[in-house]
Amino acid sequence: MLENGGRKDRESFEDGLGAAMKEAGEEFSAAGRPLVDGGVALGRRRSVMRRSAAVTGSVAALAVIGLGGSFVTGGFGSSQDAGEVGAPTAALSQVAGVLAALLPEGKLSEPPVSTAGGTKDKKRPHPAAASVVYDDGHGKAALSVSLSRENPGRVNEDEFSCPDSNVNTFETCSATTLKDGSRLVLFKGWEYPDRREETKWWYADLLTPEGYRIALSEWNAPAEKGAPVSRATPPLSLDRMKALVRAKEWRSIAASLPKPQEQPPAQQTPKGLSGAVILERLTGQLPDGLTVTASGKQEAEYAYVVVDDGRGKSFVQINVQPDMSGVEGDLFGAGTEVLPDGTKVVTHEGPGEKGGAGVKMRLADTMRPDGFRVVISAFNAGNQNEAATRAEPALTLAQLRKIATSKVWRK
Repeated sequence: MLENGGRKDRESFEDGLGAAMKEAGEEFSAAGRPLVDGGVALGRRRSVMRRSAAVTGSVAALAVIGLGGSFVTGGFGSSQDAGEVGAPTAALSQVAGVLAALLPEGKLSEPPVSTAGGTKDKKRPHPAAASVVYDDGHGKAALSVSLSRENPGRVNEDEFSCPDSNVNTFETCSATTLKDGSRLVLFKGWEYPDRREETKWWYADLLTPEGYRIALSEWNAPAEKGAPVSRATPPLSLDRMKALVRAKEWRSIAASLPKPQEQPPAQQTPKGLSGAVILERLTGQLPDGLTVTASGKQEAEYAYVVVDDGRGKSFVQINVQPDMSGVEGDLFGAGTEVLPDGTKVVTHEGPGEKGGAGVKMRLADTMRPDGFRVVISAFNAGNQNEAATRAEPALTLAQLRKIATSKVWRK
């Protein structure tokens, strides 16, 4: 094991590291997106809680230097595009060394042999990142840090805000602007918002006015997923994480990374309906007798409402996506209803995949001939993660089908 008691160890620590860039960022794939509790996994954002990420969610989709023989973000295949756009080798090894030096005294796992990798996407060069299994004497914990350069004016505001508590369960979250203009999110939650496992996920995500982004994540287990919990909480407090991501050592490394390429505004604007428009039209299509007690949206494609008809709260979410023609073979097979205009419709009801005991879900999924897709689902709970609050969802399958096939989505 390696000790990280001070900077004097950094040079020897770095000697054992090479540049290891693996293609870990899985871009949004229409054909591969599963249904999650009746909703389509959200594209064009890194997800609520894997922003969802953003980190908020961002570390899960980063290339990694293995600093402990255990890649926090999972196993990756080899890249055949080494050196195309990846972070400079020097920056990669520096990230690992600085992470080791900045952590409180403890044991780090041995560095593995590493290889170089790159990315085919020249508009989005990989960040420099490092992972480690760290033990301060109270149990092993996975930690991961990533550095990248962003265009501050192009960063989605959702990435530096806290998750919606009606959609995701977490302990605490703060989103602030610091005195120097940096934006910082500090978050405590769980790897799985439905808490089917007690793996805790804490993170700090910082974006400086220069566009340097430093994201640090930690877990109370030796791996992000698939490892038993090894301690009660992750090792670093939020204050310690805040200090670590603000450390001046990261700035020079971030400055050496490739600059983000400018893109015209048209390429930055999400296709399809905005979340605000979807929310307005969803609310206008709700059956009589329902009171909206809460609502929310994303920048595009997604919105939700919490409704109550006097028998308890019910969570209703909707995805409206402009072109999902690549998935009809997977989801619109036998039993699909085809309307006169060619729209395919499937409905489903059954247990919710997340949440507590007794949660039920109803869903209507529709696809127009040009790939325009609307998916709406309702639960018998006030959000996706809590236990049932009523006997059945507030909307019937027929009502959900009517909303999903409505012409209002094509206006």
